[in-house]
Amino acid sequence: MVVASPKLLSSEKLRDVELPIIDFSAERSVVSKLIVKACEDYGFFKVINHGVPEDIIANMEHEGLSFFALPDSEKQRAGPANPLGYGCKNIGLHGDKGEVEYLTLHTNPLSLAERSRTVSNDPSKFSSAASGYIEAVRGLACEILDLMAEGLLVPDTSVFSRLIRDVDSDSILRLNHYPPLQLDWDTSPSSYDRIKVGFGEHSDPQILTLLRSNDVSGLQISIEDGVWIPVPPDPTAFCANVGDMLQGITAKFSMQPLM
Repeated sequence: MVVASPKLLSSEKLRDVELPIIDFSAERSVVSKLIVKACEDYGFFKVINHGVPEDIIANMEHEGLSFFALPDSEKQRAGPANPLGYGCKNIGLHGDKGEVEYLTLHTNPLSLAERSRTVSNDPSKFSSAASGYIEAVRGLACEILDLMAEGLLVPDTSVFSRLIRDVDSDSILRLNHYPPLQLDWDTSPSSYDRIKVGFGEHSDPQILTLLRSNDVSGLQISIEDGVWIPVPPDPTAFCANVGDMLQGITAKFSMQPLM
């Protein structure tokens, strides 16, 4: 999911692709079925009316932007990313050009408080904003996973969400910052390889990724080998992306009889 690809669908075909948008204010059984179908068809969907307060999102975005606006020498205090901390590098498996700078934080409160000392000149403010965001988004992730289990008719509907509720969970909060680029979206496919991109194509190894972006385009998902479609930005929504681990777990469940 992410970047420019030489195999983009034509505008006519794009009109036929409707990425799933799931309204969490709908009836629970309906939402559960829609989540399962979206995961089966795309491994991806958008969530609206998700219940994460706007002020919590705004506080986290403000702290993130403030960090990336710091001079390089100050940002380097939070690095190098190993794997937590600040990093800046070219990234991508297929020769992608362009840099992304990022900050990775463990969601454990003690680790977060400690790391905040190197991230911000007001570590308590940063830690508070990040903790509030993590708590709210973790709640959304758990609800998605519980609804997924219900839709799959798994007897223990918390079997997936317990993996991220656990105190020893290795959940990560990652903030990505992409330097602004002037792109000509009418560029011919033959010159796509000269376009700088922020993040190379990849799959997410973990259980679930919840992505919230500001009003900037660039995200793409692959609906089949080598074919990518853009995901229009929507600051009011969270994008949910099924990770490799969840795909493996649910495949195992689907092969077992439900008693």
